[in-house]
Amino acid sequence: MNQHIEAYQKRIEAFLQGLLGPSAPAAPDLLEAMRYSTLGGGKRLRPLLAYAAGEALGTPGGALDRIAASVEMIHVYSLIHDDLPAMDDDDLRRGKPTCHRAHGEALAILAGDALQALAFAVLVDDAIGLGPEARLRLTQELADASGVDGMAGGQAMDLAAQGKDLSLDELETMHRLKTGALIRASVLMPARASAVDAGLTARLGAYAECIGLAFQIRDDVLDVEGDPTLMGKACGADTLLNKATFPALLGLEPSRQRARDLVEQGLGYLQPLGPEADLLRFLARYIVDRMH
Repeated sequence: MNQHIEAYQKRIEAFLQGLLGPSAPAAPDLLEAMRYSTLGGGKRLRPLLAYAAGEALGTPGGALDRIAASVEMIHVYSLIHDDLPAMDDDDLRRGKPTCHRAHGEALAILAGDALQALAFAVLVDDAIGLGPEARLRLTQELADASGVDGMAGGQAMDLAAQGKDLSLDELETMHRLKTGALIRASVLMPARASAVDAGLTARLGAYAECIGLAFQIRDDVLDVEGDPTLMGKACGADTLLNKATFPALLGLEPSRQRARDLVEQGLGYLQPLGPEADLLRFLARYIVDRMH
């Protein structure tokens, strides 16, 4: 399975290289900032989930590359902006200086903006090989996951929650938007590009919601006990910023158990699928076992 994952990681890296490699860009400094943050790093979990879902559903490969690239570029743009002084003010990301430290705040903001625009451009391009209705469904799914009722809304809730006590329901709602919405889109977009019935689509969405929340819980745990060398960034930032986290609310071991329970619940939604969904199953378990 690890070789399978490495093949997909190389595939998305090559595709992103192609998207971010025009020979004579109008703004070379901006393109370099985009390349700096996008290429050569990260777990690529969201593209992996897109490939895994596409593998299970028989999604056309050309469309799948563009889906995988679009969710990764939205993710990277969110990291660039999240690291800015106005938000988390981080110095390291993926083991190297954050985009604004390497290229300045103005170019970092623009790099995030440009990656967001490119993420949608690759979905509507004729090269995706899908009809207009399918392209519209993909665009809508990604927009919903990225905006005020998705990732950006969750990030705003996270900023507003600093220094406040949240209930478990409030904390889970925040992270289902901030982290879970884009993970859910990564799984659902291949379904939107394929002839998948509503029942299976709903099951895939429920699976993704479970593992998306489990992913965030594991992130919170790793911020407390993770190895910065493996993480590629400083640990303990959530505590310094007085953020609402699962370990702060539940404790470390109950948080670990909550993440494990969510993964098992998510795996249950995949029961109608056979071996073709084994990569989805593997990635669900990886989420709670990972060390970075």
